[in-house]
Amino acid sequence: MLSHKKYFKAVYDGLGEMIPVTMILLFAIFIGKVIGDLGTAQYLTHLLSGNISPVLMPLLIFIVASITAFSTGTSWGTFSIMMPIGLALGASMGLDIPLVIAAVISGGIFGDHASPISDTTIISSMAAGCDHIEHVRTQLPYALIGGALASVAFLIFGWIK
Repeated sequence: MLSHKKYFKAVYDGLGEMIPVTMILLFAIFIGKVIGDLGTAQYLTHLLSGNISPVLMPLLIFIVASITAFSTGTSWGTFSIMMPIGLALGASMGLDIPLVIAAVISGGIFGDHASPISDTTIISSMAAGCDHIEHVRTQLPYALIGGALASVAFLIFGWIK
């Protein structure tokens, strides 16, 4: 049986643990809005349109999304940052839009999964009851294999289109 006091303590503790996740999502939305207002997608589209082969763009979008997610530790923030940029690049270069979306999502998930500062990595190591750095060290080889296979796939599908 749970007493009234213990119940409300658990509720408040749970709410307190949700604040960082909520803040990450809010900041991701704000970053996406700022990028849209600054016209980053249009600028990069103009800058890269004639200089880089469309065959390489899905791979490059995957790599940039991976680096962004790894360095920020958030896949949702990466989606918010990279989706407008990737879609604008894809539309201007005549790329297959589902392939561009797949590159952004795959890169965001891969980078987030491999990142030691990701909330999911931290929560996973806490839930498993192991040392955080040891958890990162053991999951990184598997993530890198998946990232390498995805890179090859994005290069192949960029070439096929």
